[in-house]
Amino acid sequence: MLNWFNAKEAQAFGTQLANFYMHRVPYEAPFSQKKFAAKTQDTLKKMQLQVQQFRQQHQLNMYQKAKLGNAFKWTLRDGGYDTQYVDEITEWLIVQF
Repeated sequence: MLNWFNAKEAQAFGTQLANFYMHRVPYEAPFSQKKFAAKTQDTLKKMQLQVQQFRQQHQLNMYQKAKLGNAFKWTLRDGGYDTQYVDEITEWLIVQF
């Protein structure tokens, strides 16, 4: 029962994904709209592969998914990304699970 509340791996993975995203799509990068969209799509595809691999190795419950999403969201927010954009990409991430 106590393992249900153990979300350390999920939180670490959420932070890792956010750092992965921030490294590839920097907040203040001078991208054009077209280049930004292409860069974002490429990064999301790579993230999706990482999520699939993580999902195969870990069965997450609702609490762990929430902690993963929260770690991802706040890492991006602390990185300076727009709140609405962060909410949208976090929703995308949670749907992947």
